[in-house]
Amino acid sequence: MTTTVDTTTATVTRRIGSPALRRGAWLAFALFWSAFAVVECVRHGWPATLLALAFLVLPDLTFLVALDEAPRMAKGQLPPRAVPYYNALHRALVPFTLAVAYAALPLDWPPAFAALCGWLAHISYDRALGYGLRTKEGYQRG
Repeated sequence: MTTTVDTTTATVTRRIGSPALRRGAWLAFALFWSAFAVVECVRHGWPATLLALAFLVLPDLTFLVALDEAPRMAKGQLPPRAVPYYNALHRALVPFTLAVAYAALPLDWPPAFAALCGWLAHISYDRALGYGLRTKEGYQRG
């Protein structure tokens, strides 16, 4: 959770809760979505398994967008051209909203839900391990 305080001289943003608590919560989410993905894979076979695994890995493949720029980047820096794609695929709100829509609408293709579980697991593991969104220059946001 984030609070924003507007003062006459500056806007200050503070996160509520300790980093260890936030990372622990993200780890719990990661384990939940992983377990959910496994259940979907067991129940629905290879199509669900392949999509869950693909979406577990897919968000980190955004670096391929600017692979030619990678050698010129500093250690830990993502090429700036890849940042919008990386950040778009690392926002939990997108797959979570799609998962809620899948559950609420009369859709019946379980591999799609398994893919969303894999995607949410990926984002959650990243946050639990301390990785988050990137600045426009390609560095981890503080």
